[in-house]
Amino acid sequence: MVRLTLAQQLTASLVEQIGNGTYREGDRLPSLRECMRLFGHSKNTVINAYEALASQGLVEARHGQGFFVRQGATSHSEADEPQPYARAMDTVWLMRQQFVREPSHSPLGEGFPPVDWLMDMRLDKFTRQIMRTGVNTLFRYGNRLGNASLRQHLAQKLASYSISASPRQIVTTHGANHALDLIIRRFIAHGDAVLVEDPGYYPLFGKLQLQGAQMLSVPRLADGPDLQVLEQHLRTHTPKLFFIQSVGHNPTGSDISPSKAHRLVQLAQQYNFILVDDDALADFKPASAIKVSALDQLQRSLYVGSFSKSVSAALRVGFIAGSKDIIDELGDLKMLLHTSSSEFCERVVDVILTEGHFLRHLIRLQERLKTATSIGLQMLDEIGAQVLCRPEQSLYLWARFAHIDDAKQLTRELQPKGFMIAPGHIFSPEQSSINPWTRLNVAYLNDPLLKAVLKD
Repeated sequence: MVRLTLAQQLTASLVEQIGNGTYREGDRLPSLRECMRLFGHSKNTVINAYEALASQGLVEARHGQGFFVRQGATSHSEADEPQPYARAMDTVWLMRQQFVREPSHSPLGEGFPPVDWLMDMRLDKFTRQIMRTGVNTLFRYGNRLGNASLRQHLAQKLASYSISASPRQIVTTHGANHALDLIIRRFIAHGDAVLVEDPGYYPLFGKLQLQGAQMLSVPRLADGPDLQVLEQHLRTHTPKLFFIQSVGHNPTGSDISPSKAHRLVQLAQQYNFILVDDDALADFKPASAIKVSALDQLQRSLYVGSFSKSVSAALRVGFIAGSKDIIDELGDLKMLLHTSSSEFCERVVDVILTEGHFLRHLIRLQERLKTATSIGLQMLDEIGAQVLCRPEQSLYLWARFAHIDDAKQLTRELQPKGFMIAPGHIFSPEQSSINPWTRLNVAYLNDPLLKAVLKD
């Protein structure tokens, strides 16, 4: 077998993305420096890859601007439809771009709160406490369902959301993404129909593509999913799961209305599908915020939680709550794939939840978020932007700007001025479609320079 050089591998990846529309005609490819940071390649490797694309007639170099996809480069036949692995790699590319931080750029499109919002957690104090007590257990695998004490605290946390679950109905995971992966592996086979929100959480789309699932898009409105479209899908397909975010929806920041939440539970019972309630931003919202899993009491729903955004993404602690039978199955699957989750990380989170300090941290976090949301909405109003909804507190706002039909155009215009946004097309299962919306992190909207730039 001939081994491809790094430049050839990069060229092949970009050819695939141009062919399937991830990069459309007229789109600018990442700059040489951006591509070097994304993949850890040398400058010569990236230059060789871009020159190879140019020699194939797929891109053209514009002096002082970069490399752009040429007209006609994105046309391809249905016979060239990428396989599931290749389609999932498009999402990996997007994730790499999202996770790279340019120190000189304002991270408007970032999915996390600022680090200084989380610094009062003093993780160093909690880790030292773990090392002083029961250190011997840190050298062995943990329980397949997760640390018992942590699951007890998670049951109490769920009770504050009006969700009744025993510790035996909870399995811990390496964050919410691992939780979603376990659920997909357990319930979805190649070709199965799955309901997803559009716009929605784009790493989920990559996981479903990798599994070969058939994604059925349900538009996300200001008050939750479009039930009319949902019912049309239910009458013509037999989906096994509907992945939904009840509150703090990523990317729109919207919350589901009580009437829609109740109707969703009824439809799940009527059409025999499971609601996967991804609540990774629960700590940013009041405990009283309505959730479909609370209405359903985990009968036809699974609740997914995480501490990545409210405590630390580095700890990688999440969990799934559901019926005892399903949790047993997911626990076995977790053991087969990963043996166990991190006993050390779970004990750190367990100690954090034990301390009254965590509640004070959440109060401060939500107060900061409420202030930032108000300021962000005011700024967007002043420049004439349109927002999908006006939440009292949300890490994200979903906005579109006057005279912008494709948010990728706005991305290209803002990047040289020091601002990185998350254009709307990446949050759709059809990532090649034109989308005028963009996700904005409210923590970074209070910026006079940004306001001046967007007004122009």
